[in-house]
Amino acid sequence: MPAPTPAARRLGRAIDSADSRQINEAARDFVEKLTFATADEILAMLRELLAEDWMALPPWARNLAYRLACLQRPDDPRLLREAAADLLCFGPDWDTFAEELTERAAELEQ
Repeated sequence: MPAPTPAARRLGRAIDSADSRQINEAARDFVEKLTFATADEILAMLRELLAEDWMALPPWARNLAYRLACLQRPDDPRLLREAAADLLCFGPDWDTFAEELTERAAELEQ
């Protein structure tokens, strides 16, 4: 299965087009590719897209991507901190989860 980066790019373009059919198809393709991607593929996709355009993916897509990567690497403090930092960028709704990830990262490093 191809890495999730092309699907993430299609999702961003579909959202920019505001065509609901294209958005639905692109979102479905993105979730499918992301579901079967490795943590390395997910992180490569996130880092590449976000370096190009920090808002290239909507928060729900970023949250899902980081969540799946963290589930694959629950003992990676660097990843947990990166995911926590991303959660903090999108308002107070996810602050509690970000704090939990940060605390878990600190515990792992002790």
